[in-house]
Amino acid sequence: MNEQKNVLGGPLESCSENPLTGYYRTGCCHTGPDDLGVHAVCVLATAEFLTFSKDAGNDLSTPNPAWGFRGLQPGDRWCLCAARWQEALVAGMAPPVILAATNESALEVVSYVDLLEHAIDPAGKAEGKA
Repeated sequence: MNEQKNVLGGPLESCSENPLTGYYRTGCCHTGPDDLGVHAVCVLATAEFLTFSKDAGNDLSTPNPAWGFRGLQPGDRWCLCAARWQEALVAGMAPPVILAATNESALEVVSYVDLLEHAIDPAGKAEGKA
């Protein structure tokens, strides 16, 4: 899976190992044909987004010990489904994005310009790929 690229065209960087994220729980936003949700957008969780997501039916903040999931807190990084990020964007609740850790497959669902506008990593800002 190391051959997957980020939205900047470089190697896909780690999103989070604590909590361990990614569809495949590799710490990276790797995706593949079995990842129907396209867990490709590395985000920095905010309290507002976590509330929005819970209200939209995807509770990311409540622990689920059966799945080894401690629940996300504001400030945690997480590989989010691209469609959920787009939904949050439309609602004005999109969390910040780490471009270097966001899989290029997210671009099948969300626009690069929208991701760039929500980017918090300076590498993304410096690339100037608008």
